[in-house]
Amino acid sequence: MNKNRLQSFKFALKGIQLLFLSETNAKIHLVFTILVIAAGFYFSVSMTEWCLLISAIAIVLCAEGMNTAIEYLTDLTSPNFHELAGKTKDVAAGAVLISAIGAMIIGLIIFLPKIWAHLCT
Repeated sequence: MNKNRLQSFKFALKGIQLLFLSETNAKIHLVFTILVIAAGFYFSVSMTEWCLLISAIAIVLCAEGMNTAIEYLTDLTSPNFHELAGKTKDVAAGAVLISAIGAMIIGLIIFLPKIWAHLCT
């Protein structure tokens, strides 16, 4: 049982590595993640704000991972053009965009007042 659990973690870590090494958008999300974390430390965000930021980051990265998995599976099952395959990929990409916009709004709500206060002092 423990060996199987360990093996499943290895597969999951391999998937995370594949995501960030192969997908340009995942790399972009990772850069923004690092910037948000750095800004969180710089502006000493509250525990609640950290929870919101981490939740937003996790949602975006999970959406990007699911989008990538859907793209891989769609390419495998429909190597030639098919209208439904295209729609599948478009909807998955749209879900990533929705999550990224939501994360951006959370970031703006948290950081704009802090940036404004920092500039005005």
